[in-house]
Amino acid sequence: MTIEFWITSIIVTATPGTGALFTVAAGLNRGIRAGLIAAVGCTLGIIPHLVLALSGAAAVFAASPVAFGVLKWLGVAYLLYMAWGTWRQTGVLAPDTDEADGADESAPMTGPSSGKVIGNAVLVNLLNPKLTVFFFVFLPLFVDTGADGAVLEMAILGAAFMVVTLLIFAVYGVCAAWLRRYVVGRPVVMAWIGRVFAASFVVLAVMLALTQQ
Repeated sequence: MTIEFWITSIIVTATPGTGALFTVAAGLNRGIRAGLIAAVGCTLGIIPHLVLALSGAAAVFAASPVAFGVLKWLGVAYLLYMAWGTWRQTGVLAPDTDEADGADESAPMTGPSSGKVIGNAVLVNLLNPKLTVFFFVFLPLFVDTGADGAVLEMAILGAAFMVVTLLIFAVYGVCAAWLRRYVVGRPVVMAWIGRVFAASFVVLAVMLALTQQ
């Protein structure tokens, strides 16, 4: 793996997007455990895109306006759904206001289950057609596709990209949970934070809707 690969992976992963926003919102609204679980879920959401890239199906997908359009509009609908739930402070990103400063983080997470948080996090990245195109274009740049073992090398690079994603998103989740101690117990502040995140999901939905193949 070249230094160019690591630098590019870090830049691509650290750039704010739907997964990063979901992870930050989870950590800020529900604490460090939810933030870390969201980071894991967003990382798992990369697997289907990697599988498509390794199988060559991504080329067919990228060339199909219908498939691209269906996945794009499903992603738009899901982002708007997340925005609505965040605005109303309901659903998987609803603030957990039962915790106080210094609360025991080892206590079971209240509200949505870990499975539900992971499921929503996976969908955030799964319903992102640009991620599949990214894997189809990005990975081959660092692999000699005509050499023996090219598929294995792409799989290793994809796994490395997932590790980078997990680490960076985990940092996002932990930092958001740390900031949470300063706003938990302040309903007005939490409400405004929820509105900001809701607006951000709407902006991302609009950007995705305007995305061309």
